[in-house]
Amino acid sequence: MQIILQEDIEKLGHRGDVVTVKPGYARNFLLPKKLAVEATAGNLKAIERIRTSLAKKTATEMEAAKKQAELLNGVSLKFKRKTGENDQMFGSVTSADIAEGLAAQGFKIDKRQAQLGEPLKTIGEFPVTVKVFRDVTAEIKVSVEKEG
Repeated sequence: MQIILQEDIEKLGHRGDVVTVKPGYARNFLLPKKLAVEATAGNLKAIERIRTSLAKKTATEMEAAKKQAELLNGVSLKFKRKTGENDQMFGSVTSADIAEGLAAQGFKIDKRQAQLGEPLKTIGEFPVTVKVFRDVTAEIKVSVEKEG
């Protein structure tokens, strides 16, 4: 099924792209969430007119993302977690914790933007990549310490 993306979707495409997906994915996820529209002849003509405004919007979002990435680079977060024997942590530090920690410092990011392969389950300092926008990323330091 051919659809036109209304938003950037990871591993599928960028806003304004015409992509082919399985009908169930479009019908059950993309169309109800208004992430895409069906690629009919009328919609394809409309998207050509809209592409210029989308390009301007993308350019302004890219500029804002670069500024946010500059501010984010070098930011460090500290988390204290309870530990047992041999410094084994109870629980972990997840991407949601990182998003909350950044929100407390005034940075508005979604937990999916924190590129954390798996939750941090050990004491130490870790570099974490934050995907701000498309190809714009920032590197933050996350420090996990023993709760005293």
